[in-house]
Amino acid sequence: MKYIRSQKYNIPELQAKIMGPNPVKLEEELLLHCKISQNAIVCDLGSGQGLTSLFLVKEYGFTVYATDLWSDPEDNRKFFRKMGLSDEQIIPVKADATALPFEEEFFDAIISTDSYNYFGRDPKFLDDKLLPYLKHGGYVYIAIPGMKKDCHSNLPPELLLSWTPDQLDYMHDIMYWENIIRHCKGARVISIHEMESNEEVWNDWLKQENEYAISDRKAMEAGGGKYLNFISICIRHFNIFFHGVILQNNL
Repeated sequence: MKYIRSQKYNIPELQAKIMGPNPVKLEEELLLHCKISQNAIVCDLGSGQGLTSLFLVKEYGFTVYATDLWSDPEDNRKFFRKMGLSDEQIIPVKADATALPFEEEFFDAIISTDSYNYFGRDPKFLDDKLLPYLKHGGYVYIAIPGMKKDCHSNLPPELLLSWTPDQLDYMHDIMYWENIIRHCKGARVISIHEMESNEEVWNDWLKQENEYAISDRKAMEAGGGKYLNFISICIRHFNIFFHGVILQNNL
């Protein structure tokens, strides 16, 4: 695909902030048919150093809570201000995805790019830890690194050049994620499919000169990419409780 929105973020200063395969391009593909309104309040869950949050504000007009456990909110706030965003447009938050500090039904949408696989593999996570903060009728958009077909019982040696079996256990195929989401009672799957971005976003990441990108080159240069993909998931929080009756939104 053509990454029309992402091109302006393809500069060294911003690319140095990526923490894995290019999350801005992943996010652009993820939101190609976005149903979120322009003035929505959005949680960027697992926002890292804030590049995806910046993208969501500038390209889609959302008010974004840049939520991450490992990044420094003050560093992110300085970055956002440097990029011309106000404290009302984008709010950095340090939080664990399993214990979010927001009011219930606060967000119109939750977007997670290249991070959901670290905290969302518990089948109860959506119902118990995420959907309570999403308005009824709201959307969850997820882009995660995966495998074309799960091969954990016989891991290819190419992948083991860069990652341990425990690290690879964060990557699974579409069937795995369908089984996880199937347990969710409060949302309906709108779509789940393999993304086009795999080769493109990996190439951007492997150009970076940090220890993690350099380590990942071993597997990818040996052909490990043929086992991997990225998976796009869109779900909608659809239950509305009215006088004790559960009604279903029209999708």
